[in-house]
Amino acid sequence: MNSRRNFLKTATGTAALLLAPSVLAKPAQPKLIQPAERVLRLQNLHTGESLKATYWAEGRYIAEELTALNRVLRDHRSNETYTMDQRLFDMLHLLQQQVAGNGTYHVISGYRSPTTNAKLHKKSSSVAKRSLHMQGRAIDIRMPGVELKQLRQAALDLKAGGVGYYPRSGFIHVDTGRTRFW
Repeated sequence: MNSRRNFLKTATGTAALLLAPSVLAKPAQPKLIQPAERVLRLQNLHTGESLKATYWAEGRYIAEELTALNRVLRDHRSNETYTMDQRLFDMLHLLQQQVAGNGTYHVISGYRSPTTNAKLHKKSSSVAKRSLHMQGRAIDIRMPGVELKQLRQAALDLKAGGVGYYPRSGFIHVDTGRTRFW
């Protein structure tokens, strides 16, 4: 029993020593500083509504602000609201930090009802039949003052979900689905 314990100690110590140089050799990854508050500024281009929402503070999400964000991101065609994925808001906040912008996101599309999505899908092959917009997990945006290419690259660098690039239409798509790009 004692020899088994000694073997395990020796094996564990050897493995640690072998791994240590490679761990120490890795460069430190830059970390984004998380502020005490998370603020988003949105302007819905279809309704004209603007909102500055402090949706997270003191370590928690703020229900009233999330409701206000959901309202601005509603399906403007049907006027239906939906509870958007909070991770989408966090992704937008991180993206804003990446591009060093405190600007306002111009929202082209937030939530889409299944009826709206079906109509858009019939008109355009670029609208997915099972779009994450219908689940409150996607948004199409741009940010004035930030080049679209730069916004896209910053979203890709996050590796936090899907990123679509639509330069002719002047927006990017981000979602909280699996990491992918097009």
